[in-house]
Amino acid sequence: MFFVQLNIYAQEGDTIVTPGRHKFKPETMKATMLAVAFPGLGQVYNRKIWKIPVVYAGFGALIYSAGFNSKNYNSYIKAYQDFTDNSPKTTSYLKLIVADPSTYDPILFPKTYNIAYYTSYKEAMLRMVDYYKRYRDLSYIGIAGWYLFSILDANVDASLFNYDVGPNLNLTLAPFQMNLPGGYVGAGLSVDLKVNF
Repeated sequence: MFFVQLNIYAQEGDTIVTPGRHKFKPETMKATMLAVAFPGLGQVYNRKIWKIPVVYAGFGALIYSAGFNSKNYNSYIKAYQDFTDNSPKTTSYLKLIVADPSTYDPILFPKTYNIAYYTSYKEAMLRMVDYYKRYRDLSYIGIAGWYLFSILDANVDASLFNYDVGPNLNLTLAPFQMNLPGGYVGAGLSVDLKVNF
């Protein structure tokens, strides 16, 4: 058997207060509202200026992805519509399909086209429409998610701004042996947490 023993000790120590010095403590609600109002403003309020490039790099990458996928989606949906209509004037698909149009185009080359090639290119364009639509939508979801993450970061950072991880905390892990009824011996782990005030 294995046991964990947790011991917590609190000791009163000396507190040093420097007169005339005000220690900055951000308000959680204010940091959150600033981050909601404008991305990165909560990080500025929390005095974590180094996070601003990270916030905007994330937005920049996601906005670029949304624009790239939207542009390609529009190109492929237009090409698919032109490919499946009966008008010889709509030929935007010729820019996307590098093969010889006489092998697959029933409108421009009704005597030489191959129905298998026509069907294959039609399905390929439809797959590309679905592909770029999916990643465009995921990019928009990512922008919303990154916005919420930047708000959450400002909130948590303000909440834990003055969290004490200094020398007043001491955590000790040690193994221990425990005698059990029936002559059995158990092994355990002792966790000692000492907090000096």
